[in-house]
Amino acid sequence: MMLTKPDAYYAAKKFIEYFDDFGRIDDYFRARKIERVRNIPSPLPGMSMEDDLFQNFDIHPQDMNFKIATIPNEQFDTLLEKTASFSPDESPGKTHKMVVFETTTNTICGFIRFGSPLINSKPRNEYLGDVPNLDIFNKRAIMGFNIVPAQPFGFNYLGGKLMAAICCSHASRRLLNKKYNTNFCLFETTSLYGNIKGASMYDGMKPFLRYKGDTQSKFLLTLGDDIYPEMKSWFTDKNGGEELIHKGASSRKLKMQTKMVSIIKSSLKHHDTKAYELFTDKISSAGDVTTQKRFYMSEYGYSNVKDVLLGETDQLERAENFDRFELENIITWWKKNASKRYDKLKRDKRLRNTLEVWNQETMNKIDIIR
Repeated sequence: MMLTKPDAYYAAKKFIEYFDDFGRIDDYFRARKIERVRNIPSPLPGMSMEDDLFQNFDIHPQDMNFKIATIPNEQFDTLLEKTASFSPDESPGKTHKMVVFETTTNTICGFIRFGSPLINSKPRNEYLGDVPNLDIFNKRAIMGFNIVPAQPFGFNYLGGKLMAAICCSHASRRLLNKKYNTNFCLFETTSLYGNIKGASMYDGMKPFLRYKGDTQSKFLLTLGDDIYPEMKSWFTDKNGGEELIHKGASSRKLKMQTKMVSIIKSSLKHHDTKAYELFTDKISSAGDVTTQKRFYMSEYGYSNVKDVLLGETDQLERAENFDRFELENIITWWKKNASKRYDKLKRDKRLRNTLEVWNQETMNKIDIIR
């Protein structure tokens, strides 16, 4: 597909203007979040989903108890959108969504979404010493895409560490094993904001999670919900009514955008070399907004995970600390650390006691990196 010169200029201008607004990754996240929040309908009086979120900030961590549960997809997606700093998108492959309830208040204190691991990862390859056989790896490994505490449960009680530790628990692993009829032995995840923050909520979580290095992340962020449908429709019209990417393709939005950029580049290169060079430079600079992310792994208390993932054996062996990954032991570990955090905040009078959710009133007030 070749665009006319005016059409190539038009499409290039739309992309450049959109990405020029973002100097850092958190600028992009806030813009996407504001788009999404505007589309969430206002609740009827007395019927807000937000009432399901943890809000009893006088309770001490030692008095809390937890259970893992599932809720309807629509409720999960809406509450996660209201809670998370980023705007979560679905990913291809495996997907399992669950919430963590604090049972004394019967309220949700966090959200977890598992998915299929990234196809390639430099820290993972270095850890394994080789690129794994993906058929074996995908049956044994799972990734945490969304690990989000309700706020300020996260701030007051180290809620992010609790959610991450629960991801590494045998309770979560057994649920996933049952759903996918396999035996998972590796959990991996990445920090959200990468190297624009000096630390991650996953730090200090040994043996449950261990830092394995930084990812190599330079890629073009996806277009927002306001502009993407417009450009998709525009390119479909220019392509004689046929969409650029077939409807059954995985990662369809990303592939659609990649195809758009490719068409713009080839068209500009044909019509105007200087415009092509300008557009290429701008798109390359837009990729600089993405950051290297800190990469973490859990072996669930097994001692020979590398051998299993590399196909050298299919029999897992338990390490001495295997039982530490049982849910009750994880919660005991969390209570000790959360108590120190809570008691210090209370002494310093820094406890937060107002539920933080994204809506029309708060969308320009919440600290996106929190």
